[in-house]
Amino acid sequence: MPPAANKPRHQEDSAFVLHTYPYGETSLIAEVFTRNHGRLGLLAKGAKRPRSALRGMLLAFQPLAITWFGKNELRTLGKAEWRKAFPQLSGTALICGFYLNELILKLTRREDPHESLFDFYADTMIQLRKPEPGANGGSQYGPLLRRFELRLLKELGYAVCLDRDVTSGQPIIPSDQYEYLIERGPVMAPPDSTRLQLRGQSLLDMAREDYTDPNTLQAAKQLMRQLINHYLGGQQLHTRQLIRDLREL
Repeated sequence: MPPAANKPRHQEDSAFVLHTYPYGETSLIAEVFTRNHGRLGLLAKGAKRPRSALRGMLLAFQPLAITWFGKNELRTLGKAEWRKAFPQLSGTALICGFYLNELILKLTRREDPHESLFDFYADTMIQLRKPEPGANGGSQYGPLLRRFELRLLKELGYAVCLDRDVTSGQPIIPSDQYEYLIERGPVMAPPDSTRLQLRGQSLLDMAREDYTDPNTLQAAKQLMRQLINHYLGGQQLHTRQLIRDLREL
């Protein structure tokens, strides 16, 4: 066998760090979301050493160019470089960023590429850094989260029907009330329904990604929470608990 065949094959890609945790005394394991290879687990050897080239590079929400090698499920990180240094997220935007990272970690499979979702995530990170308009807080972030949740479910094959009654096949009527059947879609709500009800107008607004109506934004939050919980299959989101704890302080 030629000597070159024994050399580890390096891969390279654009990436974002989703989460890191210690491995031994000097290393880290990084869960990363790459554009062309999907989610990967990478061993960053010696990344905690003071003189390591990786020290300080593996920060969440920063666009990276990375290389790695290996054939096991846990690959070895070769190098990482920032494509562009952005200001770090803070406050509500930081919590939103952690929430999106946790969704990707828990709902995607390793080595399952989602190029368009990666691009949408990268754009969402830019949007999260924009100044929050007004003084009420959160007015910008809710629509960003709802759009990302819908895009994520679509990429995973769980596209959310919003513009037609799945029982009759008829277009949604703005003035009518609907309930949403998970893994199917909206149906006309019976008078005695105890399920979450949504106005037809709210469903149509969501289909257009228009969240200017506060009623639509609230309805979208309730619906997406139900859908995300369903596809999580019992997994808990730590960022949701963090938000609840902060509200109690």
